[in-house]
Amino acid sequence: MSIVQDIRSAFSRRDNALMQLILLNVLVFAVLIVLRTILTVSSASGYFLPVMRQFELSSALPVLLRHPWTLLTYAFTHKGFFHILFNLLNLYWFGQLLREYLGDRRLVSLYVLGTLAGAAIFLLSFNLIPAFQPGVGTPMIGASAAVTAIIVAAATLLPDYTFSLILIGPVKIKWIAAVLVLISLAGVNGGNAGGEIAHLGGALVGFLFIKQLQAGRDLGRPVQAVGNFFTKLFARRPAMRVSSTRRAEPVTAAASSAGKKPAVAGQPLQDEIDNILDKISRSGYESLSKEEKQKLFRASQQ
Repeated sequence: MSIVQDIRSAFSRRDNALMQLILLNVLVFAVLIVLRTILTVSSASGYFLPVMRQFELSSALPVLLRHPWTLLTYAFTHKGFFHILFNLLNLYWFGQLLREYLGDRRLVSLYVLGTLAGAAIFLLSFNLIPAFQPGVGTPMIGASAAVTAIIVAAATLLPDYTFSLILIGPVKIKWIAAVLVLISLAGVNGGNAGGEIAHLGGALVGFLFIKQLQAGRDLGRPVQAVGNFFTKLFARRPAMRVSSTRRAEPVTAAASSAGKKPAVAGQPLQDEIDNILDKISRSGYESLSKEEKQKLFRASQQ
């Protein structure tokens, strides 16, 4: 199926972190919808609740200890269409800015840190603040904490960058971020207190992330280190060529001409392209030199 191929292609690219985050959210949303529909038609809708417990973050610590992975999975889980729509639109708009200026790896790092910060303040509030303790056991889902971290980070990095909003016109993103934080503060008094508190945790991390980065400290390095570990762990090993007279060695682009296409003059080597893509992931597209941009362009035309 072309859809499956498109999804596999999106996840195979090394410079596509924003779309990968969006696709993960959409895929989880779609799978849960299909599963819920199947269970409802089968008169087994009661089984959907145990399924959701594997994704949602519970404010009850005993439940969390049995489902520790929900510290992350809740940020990829949505039920309502408008809930996921607004989250992913904001993720796309503000994520594009951060991706361009900071690179893919820092965008993913901030998404994860915003998720964890939102979870931490959610759990602390329900278990330590007396006013919220009657609600212990309340679950939380949604990417809002992570998205809020990205919005506030973008507004901290580029406060005067302007978005054109429908019916309003040009607005600097620092004011958009300020309004969203104010709405979250007001929402603490409403029916979604846990979610709004999580937004504030994400906002704080987004602000600190950029301030620390400007001071020369990258708060996302631990997240990147974990990501690099698993990337190397599951990376495919190069194919091996076995000779009766020589030991096995990796097959490279410089292999013998038998069965290989001759090198094309002016075409950058794959290793160079990989290094350029890694540089984009680390530092953003604008960090490339003119020569590197030209090499990347020529490679994209092949």
